[in-house]
Amino acid sequence: MTPPKRQRRHPTDQPPPQPAPPGVKKNPERLFVVAGKDGAERAELDLVTLIVASADPPPSAAPEQTALLRLCTTPLSVAELSAYLNLPFSAMTVLLTDLLTADLVTARAPLVRQSVADRSLLEAVMHGLQRL
Repeated sequence: MTPPKRQRRHPTDQPPPQPAPPGVKKNPERLFVVAGKDGAERAELDLVTLIVASADPPPSAAPEQTALLRLCTTPLSVAELSAYLNLPFSAMTVLLTDLLTADLVTARAPLVRQSVADRSLLEAVMHGLQRL
């Protein structure tokens, strides 16, 4: 069995693209373009705060706000929204504050379940199973 022979590449008419200088990304999107003015009060949001859309996106909404409202048909945490939209938490809080003041979304604390089940409930389940 003979190994495959490599073929020589011929140079192309166009030079290869030059890499970007260190520290500069391609097409950087400034966060203030997405978040708007940063001098306003922000809503007290946590990473686990659940966000639910309460209205359809208005025609005047920014693309990020429209995407956020479409994602929030079911409750999603701020951390999940931040990951889905590829935005940092600080920009996400500014977007959500705008939507909260416009009553387009509602924010609620996550549901906290009891760490230990109620003893009377466990006894009722045990007695029901014993009767079977």
